[in-house]
Amino acid sequence: MKPVATLAALLLSSTALAQGTSPAPAPEPPPPVAAQQPPSLGERLGDATRAIAGNPAANATRDMLRVLAALNDLKPKPIADLSPEEARRQPGAADAVQELLRRNNQPPAPSLGVAARDITLPGPGGAVAARVYTPDGPVAGGGGVARPVILYLHGGGFVIADLNTYDATPRALSHLTGAIAVAVHYRQAPENRFPAAHDDAFAAYRWVVANAASFGGDSRRVAVVGESAGGNLAANVAIAARDAGVQPPVAQVLVYPMAGVDMNTESYRENANAQPLNRAMMAWFMGHYLRNDSDKADPRVDLVGRANLAGLPPATVVTAGIDPLRSDGQALAEKLRQAGVPVASRNYPGVTHEFFGMGTVVQSAANAEAYVAARLGSAFGTRRPELPPSGPARRLGIAARIELGMEVAGADGGVIGTIDYLDGTRMILGKDGTAPDAKNHALELDSVAAVEGGRVQLTVPAEQARRNWRVVD
Repeated sequence: MKPVATLAALLLSSTALAQGTSPAPAPEPPPPVAAQQPPSLGERLGDATRAIAGNPAANATRDMLRVLAALNDLKPKPIADLSPEEARRQPGAADAVQELLRRNNQPPAPSLGVAARDITLPGPGGAVAARVYTPDGPVAGGGGVARPVILYLHGGGFVIADLNTYDATPRALSHLTGAIAVAVHYRQAPENRFPAAHDDAFAAYRWVVANAASFGGDSRRVAVVGESAGGNLAANVAIAARDAGVQPPVAQVLVYPMAGVDMNTESYRENANAQPLNRAMMAWFMGHYLRNDSDKADPRVDLVGRANLAGLPPATVVTAGIDPLRSDGQALAEKLRQAGVPVASRNYPGVTHEFFGMGTVVQSAANAEAYVAARLGSAFGTRRPELPPSGPARRLGIAARIELGMEVAGADGGVIGTIDYLDGTRMILGKDGTAPDAKNHALELDSVAAVEGGRVQLTVPAEQARRNWRVVD
């Protein structure tokens, strides 16, 4: 079987499958997430980075490059050269996604059928801003009235970003899992240095457990999810719950977490000048959050080097290939395993820090969101809620349901083969047992109509699918 990187050139478009014709092979298929407008100057320059040796973006997927190009077109100033107040006003990755949606004539910030309301929680330093996300539709799992709860902790290096910046992730996870998400805007540095954010995060967790019933949540099924700095906070919430003897989260999801203090790891060296996060920014974040260098020895900061990770709830760790924090996340996953914690980890090559939550425009982000949602659903003991019949949400739901070994059938019920391989860009490889040489075939996820009873059902008849699947060695 060819490496995943070579498969993109072999995919069929969903239009071609529907028409029963075989298109000429192209070097790379257009991303199925959004219709594309003519490229801007920034996008053309972004595509050119593929040819520049040593540029971290040279290995980025085409849809990730479009986000980076849109970000460059917004002309952000280097964070490391700014004051915290100035940095908070700079355009970031979330703004780039909105700009890309605008260019593609797509509606900004889809609600996904999730209602949001702002509240405040009591914290050790005063009121803490939070946002409660409640999905539409029936409660998943057993017909009960209480929904599982996700405590979500956003990123921003403990210094920048807020609930609006990171609205996409808790909204998507609430939609995909049927859970209520509570996103918390903890105190930020340098106005409130370490350990203020950590104290607020654990206080918020205790509040959610104690008050879940007041907003329709199940206090027995609370998971903690965090991105970047929030990934550090999420892990520390689990540690603090263990140490305080309070109810532990049912799961911890750590998305490219800040987990160490060594800025000379492999991923730091590879991505020292990456976007949207680089080494200089990380040094700037740490310099503003920590009180002094001795704080680097605190196990809450150096999770990889100093934290006691035994006895923690099951963990899911997500990392990005083009990210200075990749090595730290992977090291943390391994340390958790060594401590006896059940761990599932997945790295997404070709995407950058902040990719999670970009599911409307980046294929790997959509897959990562579906992966995390499936992991949370398993921890909650819920079946997946019903999803809309079309659009990105439908594809996300299907991606999370497909597993190795599943039978693949055409719209007429004819069996084609079984799922032999899954990659990270929504492509499926099925082994066609009916062919004399049992070749592997590449299939786009958009050609899947449903996943029911352990079977992948296609939108076209079996014979048409056999004719149009691209064969790979």
